[in-house]
Amino acid sequence: MDLVSIITTVKNGEKFVEKYSHSILNQDYNDVLELSVYDDGSTDNTFERLLAYKAKFEKRNIKLIIKRGTRGISKGVGYGKNRAIKASTGKFLCFLDIDDTMEPSRITKQLQLAKNYPDSLIGCQFRREPENSTQRYTKWANRLNEHQLNIQIYTSHGPTIIMPTWFCSRQVWSKVGGFDESGKGCPEDLLFFYQHIRLKGLIKRVDEILLNYIYHPSATTFSIDKETIWKYRVSFLEERVLRFWESFTIWNAGKQGRKLYRSLSKENKKKVIALCDVDKKKIDKFSYNSQEGPIPVIHFSKAESPFVICVKLDLTNGSFERNLESLNLKENIDYVHFN
Repeated sequence: MDLVSIITTVKNGEKFVEKYSHSILNQDYNDVLELSVYDDGSTDNTFERLLAYKAKFEKRNIKLIIKRGTRGISKGVGYGKNRAIKASTGKFLCFLDIDDTMEPSRITKQLQLAKNYPDSLIGCQFRREPENSTQRYTKWANRLNEHQLNIQIYTSHGPTIIMPTWFCSRQVWSKVGGFDESGKGCPEDLLFFYQHIRLKGLIKRVDEILLNYIYHPSATTFSIDKETIWKYRVSFLEERVLRFWESFTIWNAGKQGRKLYRSLSKENKKKVIALCDVDKKKIDKFSYNSQEGPIPVIHFSKAESPFVICVKLDLTNGSFERNLESLNLKENIDYVHFN
């Protein structure tokens, strides 16, 4: 038997409990399931609402494990996830946020892929609700091919498979060493994702919509400072890519390209041979006058690879994508996306 533990950490999520619980009860997985929840200091009736479903879960052969911290005191998402996992016993872990719901076949289909690739972090495609929210992000995440899942890992979008879709063997979590427990403002999923990559773990995805990913302003995602994420991203880029390059060009002479340059270590700043762009106004300035000295600003067609690309995808009616394609470069060899 392959026991699967559904892992949830929650704070003040009582209004979501009904839909969340029914999506678990409606799973078509026929073996025993386990639901392990950590209530991270809720001040509403989340804990009680979940306990009210215990009989229904047990009737469906789903064991409910629910722990909670001190009322009104939150220790953070990473802490909660680790506690829920430690309280569980499953060989496989299925992550589910309280405000999201699963399609009936999610566990069955992700489990099969996880059994085939036990050292991988498994995701799935998702449906965003409301459907008009984060359209560009949703399109990017759902359309990545298997190769891109493992190389477009430096972008501002974050992990190439979103945290609410994660499914993995317990050994993946153990190998990484659990989630960071720094608390509020810590991108624990991004740090886990990076460490998984460092340990040569792969990223896989079931190419079907198996999760309904709910957008709302109170989501934990919005509590994380953008500058904190930026620093982690730059550090990971320098560690995984730039230290192996003798020189490179930053594609974008505008705000994002200049910000990346300023954020680099002294050693990597010395490797920047140019900023490139298509904007004549930027190119006509001939150089970017940094503290380290002037850096040429040139047209992309005259620039030398490799490139760190700081241009956001799917924002220019395809013109940037066509310009990049015209150079006949190979992603992750001649360029990386840092948009």
